[in-house]
Amino acid sequence: MNKNALAGVVLVFVSALASAAAPNATTDFSKGDEGWYAGPAYDGNEGNWIDTSLGNGAPALHTRYYETFGLNWLNSSNGAFVGDYSKYGSVTLGIDLLANSIQYQGREVSRNLIVELRDYDNAYGGMPYTSVWYNLGEISAANEGWKHYAVTIGDTASSMLPSGWGGYGGTDLEPGLPPGRSFADVLAGVDEIAFTTFEPGYVYGWTAYDVAVDNISISPVPEPANVAMLAGGLGLFGLMGRRRKAKGGKA
Repeated sequence: MNKNALAGVVLVFVSALASAAAPNATTDFSKGDEGWYAGPAYDGNEGNWIDTSLGNGAPALHTRYYETFGLNWLNSSNGAFVGDYSKYGSVTLGIDLLANSIQYQGREVSRNLIVELRDYDNAYGGMPYTSVWYNLGEISAANEGWKHYAVTIGDTASSMLPSGWGGYGGTDLEPGLPPGRSFADVLAGVDEIAFTTFEPGYVYGWTAYDVAVDNISISPVPEPANVAMLAGGLGLFGLMGRRRKAKGGKA
């Protein structure tokens, strides 16, 4: 094989490798916020900053709101966390959280932590977006220290909501997906990811939060077809190497 042909094969192989080997991504706030921010509170008495003294092995995003209904940690600009999830066979989302205090009417309470994947391009009936969401578990000061929360989507091509997952965007009163929209439809166009204490279908009163998050991560697994393409490319290079060796290393 001549050098030009070999260069073409290398280019095709590198392209296949790039599409198949979806990189893991973790925001530990040592390089800034990487697109993550806390949604607005409902008065001026609020704070949200990268705290170098509070991190779980690195700086953390510290959020302190004295009077708000709930918290949102959002990202709509980091390409590792938004976009077409259907190109992955499965994907794991994770976050570390430290709850210093969550107070409602002067007493410590717990709240559920929800991960929500939002599609703003296909809203229905005046709703702001369509989404799928999962309850990661309770957060409270009683957890005593950093705690890791995670969920794995085993099949991003599933038309049905997997066990434990809910939908939003049909109506305000009854959380659910709009007519004709599936779990896979939403995952194919994720415009925003949110870790939030707002659970669809529930209403909360004024609450004071002092909470930090860290090590927000996504760990995708490529589609089997992409893995097969990658394996085929590796096999091709192995065959080329054997042929070159048989010819004495000549191109």
